[in-house]
Amino acid sequence: MSTAFKKLIEEIHKELGIPSTYGEKRKLKIQNECLNLRSAGVDIFDREISMEETTLSSWTKMQSAASKDGIELKLVSAYRSVEYQKNLLLNKLNKGLKINDILKVNAAPGYSEHHSGKALDLTCPESECLEESFELTLAFAWLERYAEDYAFKMSFPRSNDYGLLYEPWHWCHQE
Repeated sequence: MSTAFKKLIEEIHKELGIPSTYGEKRKLKIQNECLNLRSAGVDIFDREISMEETTLSSWTKMQSAASKDGIELKLVSAYRSVEYQKNLLLNKLNKGLKINDILKVNAAPGYSEHHSGKALDLTCPESECLEESFELTLAFAWLERYAEDYAFKMSFPRSNDYGLLYEPWHWCHQE
C-alpha cells in the first residue's frame, strides 16, 4: 500500500470524524482499490457494476449453478471506490446519523472489502434488499451450502469481531 493511499485514508477519516484507531479496534485491514476491474453488467438498480477478474469468473459460475437449482441471485453492489464509500458515509451524516452508528453498518473508507473488487452484496426476488431477512430465503440457504465451492465466504456473520452488524447478503471472494 502506498504512502499516498494511507494519507488519503487518514484525510478522509479526519473529515468524517472517524477515530485514527478505527482499523486496529475493529480488527479490519486497509483494502487497496482493485486495479483489475471487469464489467459485470448492471445491478438491481441498473447501475453499471464491476468486480475483480477472478471474482467475476467465480460469481458467473456460482450464479449459473444457483440458477440451475432454481435460485435467482442478484447483485446489489460489488466494487466501490474509496470516494464512493466516503460519499455513502457523508450522505448518512448529512441525514443526521452519528458516525459511530454508521460504522456499525458500513466499513470506513479504506476498510471496505468492496474496494478490493471481491465483495458482493446479494439479494433475491423473495427478499428486501440489504435486509437481515435475506437469511430466511432459499437463496441464502443455497449460499450457505454452496458458496464456498466458488470461493465465497460470508464476511460478517452474527457476533463478528469487526463491530459490524450481521450482513447475510455480503459475500467476499477468497482467492
